[in-house]
Formats: sequence, structure tokens, C-alpha cells
Amino acid sequence: MVGGVYTIPSLLYVVPLLLAFFGVAALLWAIQPPTTDWTVVSFAPWMAIGSVLFLLDGLEAYPAIVAPLFGPVTVYVTTAIFAGFVWILMTFIAGIRKGFDIYYGVGVFGGGVALMLVVFLFLTGINAQTFNPVYPVFGTIVAALVTALAWVLLSLTYTDVARYTGRTGAFVVFAHSLDGVSTALGYDLLGAGERTPLSRVILEFSGSLPTAQYVGAGWLFVVVKVVLALVIVAAFREYLEESPRRARLVLAFVAAVGFGPGVYNLLQFTLTDQDVVFAAVRALGGA
Repeated sequence: MVGGVYTIPSLLYVVPLLLAFFGVAALLWAIQPPTTDWTVVSFAPWMAIGSVLFLLDGLEAYPAIVAPLFGPVTVYVTTAIFAGFVWILMTFIAGIRKGFDIYYGVGVFGGGVALMLVVFLFLTGINAQTFNPVYPVFGTIVAALVTALAWVLLSLTYTDVARYTGRTGAFVVFAHSLDGVSTALGYDLLGAGERTPLSRVILEFSGSLPTAQYVGAGWLFVVVKVVLALVIVAAFREYLEESPRRARLVLAFVAAVGFGPGVYNLLQFTLTDQDVVFAAVRALGGA
């Protein structure tokens, strides 16, 4: 959300990183792990891991020698490499251990790593006396409610789409709802900027409407994000039937584009100065 300069590290880091990425991708292509309706959901913790690692980079938490691996561009490649490696590992375990669920393993392993990183991030905020859990909790609850409402409406209107896309579709909608809600909170309550040109246009347009003084400018951005996610999910209904593996992999990327920034925004809010939070609350109370 907040503007910044994207830099590419030296070839000393880029070349090995790309070789590792394509190596993992080649192994995944060779072993062809099965995909299910849980596949995309199981990678949610890994999307969160990428966000936490990126946020820690902004806090200069890494030694200089490894810091380039967690920059604005490379952090996603680094996370994808580890996630792909764990996917391969869980696939092999499933091959030798009867009844082992690949995506249960991927999700639990990723969830454990994500939890440790989040705890470390929170401890960093507490030590800096800027820890504030209000916005992450509030934003997640609102995003869940928005997703539930949107999914119920989709189920009532296009029952076949909701039934066939299942958990995958629901998570895509939640991912972009989280991004929309977190962006709206940051823009309206914390005065955060928006670096994406199209998103900035939507927020500025909404801010010019008469409703802005009552409900802020972020509501329109949330609506646009959720509607766009629903349209994408509906468009993938036939693709999921014809080529479920490829469709789910593409939807995983679509979900990551929303879930990653959403988690990043909310976790960034945990490090927001308490005075800013109290000022926002007082402003809302006096409105």
C-alpha cells in the first residue's frame, strides 16, 4: 500500500535464486502432485509468510548478506521456492505413508512457520512500544463478513458456480476482500497512501463523492475488489471442469495477489503508533 522503490539485487543473488526457482518448478512438473479443492487454501499460510518476510525486510531484521533475498521483488521468489520444496516433500511423504494428506501437511507446515514469524514480528512491535492488534483483528473480521455475504449472494444467484468452485473460489473472494478492507482501513483511518495507479484512482474518485464524509472513501474499493474476485471465480467455472489442475494453480496466483498485500497491510498496522490509533478512534467518535 505504502509507496516505495523496487530494487533488483545483484546477479550474485538473482541467478542462484532463479535457478532454484526453475529447479523446484521442474521437479513439480515432473512429479505432477495431485490437486484438490484444498490446494489453494493450503498455500494461504505461505502467502502470509511472504508478506511477513517482506515486512521484516522493511524493519531491517535480516543480516546484510541475506537481506537481498527478501526485498520487494525477490521475497516472493524466495517464498515460492520454499513452498514448492515443501510441496514436493509432502508429495513424497504421501507416496510412502498411506493415508497422508499432502495439503494438510503443506498447510500445517506453512502455518507453523507463519505463526513463528508473526510472533517474532509482534515481539518486535512490543519492544518498540508500537504494537497494536486492533486493526488486524477488526480488518480480518470485516473481510470475513464481506466474504460471507458475497458468497451467499453468489450461491443464491449462480449456485452452480459456487458449488463447483467450492473452497477455492471462496478463498479467492476472501483474499481480495482482505486486500480491499485493509486498504480501506489504511486509507481512511491511518492516512496511508496507495501506490497502485488504478487503485489510487478508485479511492480518489470515491473520496470525491458526497458519501465520503460519512463512510470514507475505501468502501468503493472494497466493492470493486470483491466484485472483480466474484467475476474471476465465475469465469473459471468451466476451466476448473476442463483442466482442474491448471485452473487451481492460476487461481492460487490470483488469490496470492490479494491475500499477500492484505496480510501485509494488516500486519503493518500492528506496528502503527498507538497515538495514531487513539486519534482515529476519537475522530470517529466525534463524527
